[in-house]
Amino acid sequence: MPQLSGAVVLVTGANGGLGREFVEQALARGAAKVYATARRPREWHDARIVPLVLDVTDPNSIRAVVAQAPDVTVLINNAGIAVESDTLLSLPDEEIRNVMETNFFGPIALTKAFAPVLAASGTSAVLNIHSALSWIALTGAYSASKAALWSATNSFRMELAPQGTHVTGVHVAYIDTAMAEGVDDPKIAPEDVVRKAFEGLEQGDYEVIVDDITAGVKLGLSGPILDLYPALAANARA
Repeated sequence: MPQLSGAVVLVTGANGGLGREFVEQALARGAAKVYATARRPREWHDARIVPLVLDVTDPNSIRAVVAQAPDVTVLINNAGIAVESDTLLSLPDEEIRNVMETNFFGPIALTKAFAPVLAASGTSAVLNIHSALSWIALTGAYSASKAALWSATNSFRMELAPQGTHVTGVHVAYIDTAMAEGVDDPKIAPEDVVRKAFEGLEQGDYEVIVDDITAGVKLGLSGPILDLYPALAANARA
């Protein structure tokens, strides 16, 4: 099973609230080095943290990071974006594509690029940040991108297992970060999300369900569609 002690970790979206927690908690669990990537990396003032420029939507940027981080053993696909007024009918096509490029195609490209690096390390891991919205479409583009990433994670899990790379998907509801700043629903502290994610990874879990809301949504997938989307019944009666 993958362990953080002695690992070389790469975190995408490291400047955000969740990304910072991944960097700091990886070191607290004994990681030897953490590559903290972002479009505009911040200063960390810790010799164990290596800031790198990375735009997950840019193939050239991805190739450059792979060349600069040839010793990665744990890849954390954390970078993501959300947009306001996210319905597929109202959102411009360009914005829908941008969400998909960042939340879906970016992690796919990064995982493919780092697969040989991870294979060389023997025991390695990929950790992908999904959402409760992977399983329920309360938003348009964001839900679609996270649902697609969930499916891709399942595929990578099977494809990378023979080379010794363990793939874990983390599903969680709203997190108390800037991305959910305008949300009034209950939010989970970033430190709790990362703690549970790392605990699951080191236990060899394939899937980490962080909170009760997310667990309930997943359970609802086995029930009637109207239970997940009661508005459909209301519309039918109207």
